[in-house]
Amino acid sequence: MNRESAVSAPLVIASQRPLAGQTVLVIEDEASIAELVRLYLTEAGARVLLAPEGEAGIAAFARERPDLVILDLMLPGVDGWDICRSIREIGETPILMLTALHTEDDRVRGFDLGADDYVTKPFSPRELVRRVRAILRRAAPGAPAVAASSSAPERLEFPGLVILPAFRRVEVGGQTAELTAKEFDLLVALASTPERVFTRQELFSQVWGFDYLGDTRTVDVHVGTLRKKIERDPANPDYIQTVRGVGYRFGATGGASESAGG
Repeated sequence: MNRESAVSAPLVIASQRPLAGQTVLVIEDEASIAELVRLYLTEAGARVLLAPEGEAGIAAFARERPDLVILDLMLPGVDGWDICRSIREIGETPILMLTALHTEDDRVRGFDLGADDYVTKPFSPRELVRRVRAILRRAAPGAPAVAASSSAPERLEFPGLVILPAFRRVEVGGQTAELTAKEFDLLVALASTPERVFTRQELFSQVWGFDYLGDTRTVDVHVGTLRKKIERDPANPDYIQTVRGVGYRFGATGGASESAGG
């Protein structure tokens, strides 16, 4: 790719400046990747801070309190897993993991630690900017929760399961279930319209707030982790049922068999 084509895309983004006023901390040890991310986010209007390793990233986070953190997992010194855990102990600053790790177990681990999104290398810088913009839009003060819109009931109750969208609380068998933000939003999106079949594209758009880009794994991984927290038998789920070849639906009776496989 020549230099002209390499820089033309961020200049288009720059005309919109969608990230003006936002501070993004990029914790990434590969200088070329960090600089590419910095270029695109800066052209989109963000103030970008770079940290080349874990300890510097933790110090920069404590000092600057950025609006969002882009976090590589494989870092020298303190790794990305520990950094994610430390940030979540402090608060709800959005975290986008940027990594060469591709396995589903890595995705599950990242989401369980509280990551908001997960982008694997190699990646599209323009897609990364779109994801950053979507995450920050959802995290903005006063922004409505994706799934807890004005149309969502105050209380959703099913056999053995109670969902309180306004309080972002879920009770399974009378006990509070600890869900991540995306797991909760996904559950409310499904349970607000029981028996309706949602495609993965629809769920991705509703819960993550940007267009579906062809990777179903993010939705599927979250369904898997959510089932482990609310289903009596995650391998034979009562609530979140798979419609093979299409997507998912919520079983209102809490006991119906899956329509076409798990």
